[in-house]
Amino acid sequence: MKILVCISHVPDTTSKINFTEGDTKFDTTGVQYVINPNDEFGLTRAMWFKEKQGASVHVVNVGGPETEPTLRKALAIGADGAIRVNTAATDGFAVAKQLANVVQEGGYDLVIAGRESIDYNGGMVPGMLAALTNANFVNNCINLEVDGTNVKAIREIDGGKETVSTSLPLIIGGQKGLVEESDLRIPNMRGIMMARQKPLNVLEPVDATEETTSVQFEKPAPKGAVTLVSPDNLDELVNLLHNEAKVI
Repeated sequence: MKILVCISHVPDTTSKINFTEGDTKFDTTGVQYVINPNDEFGLTRAMWFKEKQGASVHVVNVGGPETEPTLRKALAIGADGAIRVNTAATDGFAVAKQLANVVQEGGYDLVIAGRESIDYNGGMVPGMLAALTNANFVNNCINLEVDGTNVKAIREIDGGKETVSTSLPLIIGGQKGLVEESDLRIPNMRGIMMARQKPLNVLEPVDATEETTSVQFEKPAPKGAVTLVSPDNLDELVNLLHNEAKVI
């Protein structure tokens, strides 16, 4: 089984976010980047298939040279090879087109993508990738078992979970729950040394139309002051909820 794990290069959640050029560009100064958390769950599940079922695992990213340290980390965790498509990831459809070309050229059986990336939170790439490659698709996936070409997946739905039977080729949008958080892997020294010898292939992008552009970014409004009300003063609490918060 050939597995491709899509890796997004995203800011660490502890980084301070700022914008430049009239709030039209993201300011990367001082920002630390990591593997997108949803992708990290997917990579860990792919490593399980490698160790238990002999699958080969490659990782792919659409981005510039600045994303290569993130791909090297994925190699240090245990991926066999990495691919970087040499173009900026500025539009979901264009990214899906680049990934579809990699999937089709590589003949992958299973593609594990994160449900969404934590920078833009678009949540659109896995579904479009499945449509472009004519593969089966399971989103919000929290469990995945593969037996030959048969697949059983569990996904989150409103108010519960749904168990799905499908088959390869398959693309999933994975998320927290695909593996336990305690099973997430940190590269060790041996893995880091081996990663230097593993292939990281750079591909030039195929033609793809960007269907969306970012016009402007805006930070959330600062939180308002907190008003403390004595637990014995219910009348004051009701008054504030009614006249100030206007929620009742």
